[in-house]
Parts: sequence; structure tokens; C-alpha cells
Amino acid sequence: MNDELKSFEEIKQVTEYGVEYWSARDLQKSLGYEKWENFSKVIDKAMLACDVASFDIKDNFPCVRKTVEMPSKLRENKEEFGFPDVRKTKKIIDYNLSRYACYLIVQNGDPRKEQIALGQTYFAIQTYRQELNDKYNQLAEDKKRLLLRGDIRQMNQLLVEAAKDAGIISTEEYAIFQNRGYQGLYGGLSVADIHYRKQLTEKDKILDFMGSEEMISNLFRLSQTESKMRREKIRNKELASYTHFTVGKEVREAIMRLGGVMPEDLPTPQKGIIEIEREAIKKLKAKNKEIMTDE
Repeated sequence: MNDELKSFEEIKQVTEYGVEYWSARDLQKSLGYEKWENFSKVIDKAMLACDVASFDIKDNFPCVRKTVEMPSKLRENKEEFGFPDVRKTKKIIDYNLSRYACYLIVQNGDPRKEQIALGQTYFAIQTYRQELNDKYNQLAEDKKRLLLRGDIRQMNQLLVEAAKDAGIISTEEYAIFQNRGYQGLYGGLSVADIHYRKQLTEKDKILDFMGSEEMISNLFRLSQTESKMRREKIRNKELASYTHFTVGKEVREAIMRLGGVMPEDLPTPQKGIIEIEREAIKKLKAKNKEIMTDE
């Protein structure tokens, strides 16, 4: 195990009963997140993924309230100035994370961070992924959508990086690149056309208003485009956009050969992903407060 991967092993803790866990505060530092506020958002997404997959939140993300000392410059100079050693403390929130919880966190983290990629290597245990796959077909439609949307966010970020490597820098250039992918998969329909068909507002994201079947088609489009661009080392904007179009078209033709419904003909869910996520996270936080303990 190299030094970077060893750091995840070193912060692991074990209870008196032999159960391993990771402090979220320790993991935050190992994954390169400076602010707890930013890292806690990743934890929220991971908790939601855990709940969607029908795993127990309290077993994997037990929330604890810890007392920590506040830094004090006065205390550092107490001997020189004769101040009493008054130690101020405060309560902070932490989580004692299971290995599976850590796995979900790195899956929902920023894939551009090198530490996240290392964390995925360390925590990506195939048994967990298999358990997730086994339970997928038993999930309700909204829970399937939440799981898939998380995967799409990850893949989209990787595709952005591949597009940058191909010279696609500006927002306008990326819009053209993105549009070509949709045109390939949706039989020539542009982003504006799909917005119109789905009756979305200008601020709505198309990916947030897809059912699970439509999401799977788009996830395949994104992943295969990113893979092809990396594999063929595409370094040309026009070629990158053409690649996105042809991959989308090939996915569409595969659906056609299988007798599937074309993505533009699939129903549009009434609720967007953002609304579903907000409601689900609110419920999870309320549930987790009920089982919080002090340390």
C-alpha cells in the first residue's frame, strides 16, 4: 500500500468491540477539504445515497457531538503575561463513519481532487457495489433517480475535464459540445428543443427532469464519450463535439435495436431532482438528530 493510501488506514479507529470506523473530521482532511461546511454537503449526499439504497443511516453514519478546545493566542503566551490557563471549549458535530459510509462519501466527492481518486481506490470494495446493484431493482422510482443523478454528476465532472483537455474552455464552447451529445442521443433535438418538449424553465436542468430509464441512457452517453476522448487522446474542439454526437447516436441506435423507447418519448417526472433531494435530506437530518450522542 503506497503512502497516500496508507493515510486512510492510519486514521481508521476501532471501537472496544472491534468495529472499525473513521471520524468524518479526520476524513475531511485526508480528502483535501479545508472547510467543514463544504465537506458536510458531501456527507449529506452520501447519507442520501445510503438511505436510497435501503441501508441503515444510524449504522453507517452515527452522528456524535464532540467537545473540542478552541485555539487561543492568549493561552500560548500565558507564561509571558501571567494569564491563567482558561481552556475554552465548544461542541462540534462529527460522524463515526463505517467503511461503506466512507465509500459513499468518496463516490459523491469532487472527482478532480487527487485525494478523492485515492479514496475511491481504498474504499471501493466490490461487495458493497454488488449489494447496491442487488437492491437497485427493488427501489422506488424516485430513489433510482437519486442514485443515478449522483452517478451522472460524477461523470459530468469527468467529462468537463476531458473537454478541457480537448481545448473546450469557454462556457459557449462547452454549451456547443454538450448540445452535440444531446443531438446524437435525441435524434437531432437540441438542448432548447428538449427543454421545450419537457416544458422546463430556462433555469431547469434537463438531467434533473428525467426518469430512471432516460437517465441510464444519458449516463451511458456521458461515460462512453469521456472514455473515448481519454482513450483516443482527443485534443481538438471540433473533433470532441463530433465524438460526443456520434457516441450519443450510437447509444440511440442501440436502444432502437433493443426495441426500447426513444429518450425524447419517455415521460417527464413532475418533481425535479433538486426538490426530491431537498426533501429527502431534510428528513434524514431530522432522523439523525434523534439518535445523536455525546462523546
